[in-house]
Amino acid sequence: MKEKIYENQGIRLKYYEVENRFQPLVFIHAQGVDGQSYANVAKQLSKKFHIYSVDCYGHGGSLHNPEEYNIKSISHAIIDFIENEIGQKVWLLGHSSGGLIAAYIAAETELCEMLILEDPPFFASQGERRKSTFNYIDLSTVCHTYISQEEKSDFVLYYFCNQYAWNLFPEHSRDKVKGKLVKMAAAYRTKHPSKDLKVLFWPKAALAGFQGMNHYDPLFGEAFYTDSFHCGILHEDILRKISCKTIFMKAQTNINSDGILMAALNDDDSKRVSELIGNCKIVRFDCGHGIHIEKPKEFVKYLLNL
Repeated sequence: MKEKIYENQGIRLKYYEVENRFQPLVFIHAQGVDGQSYANVAKQLSKKFHIYSVDCYGHGGSLHNPEEYNIKSISHAIIDFIENEIGQKVWLLGHSSGGLIAAYIAAETELCEMLILEDPPFFASQGERRKSTFNYIDLSTVCHTYISQEEKSDFVLYYFCNQYAWNLFPEHSRDKVKGKLVKMAAAYRTKHPSKDLKVLFWPKAALAGFQGMNHYDPLFGEAFYTDSFHCGILHEDILRKISCKTIFMKAQTNINSDGILMAALNDDDSKRVSELIGNCKIVRFDCGHGIHIEKPKEFVKYLLNL
């Protein structure tokens, strides 16, 4: 994918493009990564689509300004990009928080011909419910504690050391394993400070969450910690306004013994999404939250057959 910059009246978006004359498909990535998150499927999808994959504000090479880390500002920047750079209706595909943004764009404009939602956290990431979700106790809380410190260190390494995933290791071996892996991570960061983190024995799907984190602003995570990202707009009000055809890609639902939702949303939430949109089909994938990372063949096949 070619790297490009779009700028217009204070808007700055970095994006990645695979050029052709096919249907424009705009990817909006999840929190913590960047537009390169879809690099593993872009080439195959370019057989049918003209690919645009944007960096959201606070990520990658796009604008880093905490005042703009909300659903309205990011959406309006992408709307401007679609209107002035692409110049025609598009298919929008948003993953996780990117799905919230894609839905807002589809609700507020006529620019979206097809909306594809890759496991976005509707309802679960908003209000008091957010405090019982994996994102809140993991990335959002780590961001909050990081920015509350007087001395700022390497955020990528800080997140690796403090992520909730350590709680999933057996208690009897947790400290020993953590000590060894943190030491490996620190050594890698010292040797390769500008590269995406790699740690031997760490799951590939989990490492995908570190892709692009070098250029992630923890203040974006703070916006989810405080719930300011949503600008007070209820998810149900966004969904009711969507009239285009919508595909909802639902990953596995998992709730741990502490009642933490270890997923973007539960089955009742996804059902509610489909009812509010109306013209919505739920497609289930037997994998974790990053469907295009964990099930790339199935992901590509489904999109190419739409």
